[in-house]
Amino acid sequence: MAAKTMSAVQYEKYGGGAAGLKHVEVPVPSPKKDEMLIKVEAASINPVDWKIQMGKLRPFMPRKFPFTPVIDVAGEVLELGPGVSTFKVGEKILGLLDFTNGGGLAEYAVAPKTIIAKRPPNMSPAEAAGLPAAGLTALQSLKSAGVKFDGTSKSSNILITAASGGVGHFAVQLAKQAGLHVTTTCGARNIELVKNLGADEALDYKTPEGAALKSPSGVKYDYVVHCAPAVPWSVFEPILSDHGKVVDVSPNMTNIFTSLIKKVTFAKKKLVPLFLVPKEGELEFLVNLAEEGKLKTLIDSKHPLSKAEDAWAKSIEGHATGKIIVEM
Repeated sequence: MAAKTMSAVQYEKYGGGAAGLKHVEVPVPSPKKDEMLIKVEAASINPVDWKIQMGKLRPFMPRKFPFTPVIDVAGEVLELGPGVSTFKVGEKILGLLDFTNGGGLAEYAVAPKTIIAKRPPNMSPAEAAGLPAAGLTALQSLKSAGVKFDGTSKSSNILITAASGGVGHFAVQLAKQAGLHVTTTCGARNIELVKNLGADEALDYKTPEGAALKSPSGVKYDYVVHCAPAVPWSVFEPILSDHGKVVDVSPNMTNIFTSLIKKVTFAKKKLVPLFLVPKEGELEFLVNLAEEGKLKTLIDSKHPLSKAEDAWAKSIEGHATGKIIVEM
């Protein structure tokens, strides 16, 4: 049985960064229909978490204050709500909490049954918590570009920017699984790391070649998965093949407008803004790869819940290598 109250981390208003996080004692939530109560073992911070705090999704998110952020979790099922039959009490799981309700920075959380998967024994809680949002974003970005994972993908060239980051390091591994030639950008200190993940070429993003995103071997890219801060379309256009496609995992309004122009003018080269919408079976696909040793979660750092503000600040600073984890 869960306790009646739990430790959690919340913020009470927009802004404030890490200093705006408060450690509180709140009631343990109860699962409703199609939900389950989980004992959280680890949670992972994503940039969208602190962007919501900054007010980037105002007035839609958060729904109300105070708000307990984070949706990436791994833990153990403690209680099943009505309508949940695919999981059992005591099972180890990983997945996404409801985006609008959050709740991951707490000892207990309520999770919808739809975006939860059983955790294989060879995945630690930290590795599992780091997978859902970033792994699904990487998978959907590749699918949006046209990459197939059924063995029918043509031999193609792909560029993955910020390849040592949360989304990027999963995208590199998945692109190699699909049989692509992978070029990456990252910081100089991570070049060997991304090559070990499967990159065929790696560019230091601070060099002139890296800033121009030009392949060392001179190839044009059929696909680009852009995980770095926004760059103008004029940088992408000359490095793409005739029907090249750029998928932007964190699009701004300028890039969204550019994508619409490309669409209505039937341009051969396309820009696609990606908005994560988890689909049935995709998380299980990633978990199966992880269980088989074909997909691994890079852990940048681990922080106890009592120091969640340190993890928050580190994510805001940027340049994390892999995922930032909070352990309960």
